Amino acid sequence: MPPKMLLKTYLTLLPLLLLSGGACGLLVTDRPLGLVSDGGSAAAGECKQTYGFLPCTNTALGNIFLIIVYGYLMYLAATYLSSGSELLLQLLGPGLIGGLFLPILGALPDAMLILVSGLSGSVVEAQSQVSVGMGLLAGSTVMLLTVIWGTCVLVGKCDIQNSVAVDLRDTKGYSFTGSGVTTDVWTRYAAMIMAVSVIPFVVVQLPQLLHSSSGRHLTVLIALVLSLSLLISYCLYQVFQPWIQARRLAYSKHKHVISGVLKQLKMHALGRLSTDQGTPNIEVLQKLFKRVDANGDGHLSQSELKALVVGITLDGVNLDENDAVEKVMKDFDTSNDGKVDFEEFVAGVDKWLDEFYGPRVCPESISDFEHFQEQTKREHYLLGDQSDEATEGAENPKWTSIKAASLLLLGTAIAAAFADPLVDAVDNFSTATKIPAFFISFVVLPLATNSSEAVSAIIFASRKKLRTASLTFSEIYGAVTMNNVLCLSVFLGLVYARGLRWDFSSEVLVILIVCIVMGVFGGTRSTFPLWTSLLAFLLYPFSLALVYVLDFKCGWS
Repeated sequence: MPPKMLLKTYLTLLPLLLLSGGACGLLVTDRPLGLVSDGGSAAAGECKQTYGFLPCTNTALGNIFLIIVYGYLMYLAATYLSSGSELLLQLLGPGLIGGLFLPILGALPDAMLILVSGLSGSVVEAQSQVSVGMGLLAGSTVMLLTVIWGTCVLVGKCDIQNSVAVDLRDTKGYSFTGSGVTTDVWTRYAAMIMAVSVIPFVVVQLPQLLHSSSGRHLTVLIALVLSLSLLISYCLYQVFQPWIQARRLAYSKHKHVISGVLKQLKMHALGRLSTDQGTPNIEVLQKLFKRVDANGDGHLSQSELKALVVGITLDGVNLDENDAVEKVMKDFDTSNDGKVDFEEFVAGVDKWLDEFYGPRVCPESISDFEHFQEQTKREHYLLGDQSDEATEGAENPKWTSIKAASLLLLGTAIAAAFADPLVDAVDNFSTATKIPAFFISFVVLPLATNSSEAVSAIIFASRKKLRTASLTFSEIYGAVTMNNVLCLSVFLGLVYARGLRWDFSSEVLVILIVCIVMGVFGGTRSTFPLWTSLLAFLLYPFSLALVYVLDFKCGWS
């Protein structure tokens, strides 16, 4: 086994080794004594060991420790599922895999936690613990659409000119109206789809809205059927209209053209393309321009640029040469006269170097471009645009398939094994501290199941481009849509199968408010100034305060 895999396996098993002491007395499970005495009073009664051997405690600090350990294991499960999904996409390509299985795998940890929250124990215990599942469902949705959404606007902001954010230009600081992000029309469609996905929440609340005590069980069944129908429809839509993958592919191609042309220029240059101060190296660029300008007329024609980029297609990605030349002309030919003069050439190279490096604080090198191209080729491969030659030359597909299957099985096994003890730890912590389990699961559990996706979204948004912003916000809306259809289906199935009471009016209201506000907001506009991030951030404490007021002051619960 490679050293990296050994290290990952060790880190995975380390929490299990720590917890295994529970069966040997490291965590006393038959008396209300935690790993650490927190000075608080223990809850009455003895805690119940999950599976009969995993440690438990009735103290607050002891349960905090267990929540951290089990939460980390759920985070590992989500990470393994994500990595395995990428490898699966690499092997089988987009379409059915990218549109059907990957969204479901992405929501699997949340769905697993919701399932076990109402599956174990008696009906009375399930009714008590199911609030953990509802807290996770509401917390994941609200966190994605408020904290993560607002942070992506904050880190992805660019200068707004003529109501559009200008790619890679961020000179106005934290201007509430002068800086922000712009997304494309497809992102607006994703926001609209997300807003529509809340319909089952409205249906299941109809008896409460009509103040009717009869037919509630039937209403849950109707909402369940509707939620499953929306889930199937959404997955089929992703399969037959994989526009997210198409946009990512287009962006990947553009990145490859940039890195490929810069690499070709660097190979033909007799020095660095930029100075130590980050400005264009005019002397080197002059010599380079004359070398590319084959006929010496002082302009670069399309045929001369085509000769420059012809080598890019031999680098592992099957790009159309004419399309690549068009991309170069679009970025370089600012006068729109069909040719590139020296000033345009210098400005174009400088712009692409800024896009490639960001602020240039170190010399560029061929290895940088090669590393960037390797990443780009991998993106092409993951998105299913590989040529036959690339497919045949895939490195060790047998090992890749074994690794993908192992990661998916390991992620699923960890999620299935530790979802139940995590729910128990949250419930025990709630009992010890008198804090409602809903609020604990609302704040804490989404961090375990969504943190890796959240970090990826924030890093992607920080690239400060319309394409990356569009993809980032589309994925946020898509994740919430899966919460609203897949996780809700699991939740409604539990309520119906076990005959539980549907008593979540305030929680549903919060989900409806946040999804509809952000869905309509994202579906009716494409540019989001910086002040919109403040609105999103404020929705998070508003959601918590609203549930508290409605449940504990107005008696909705």
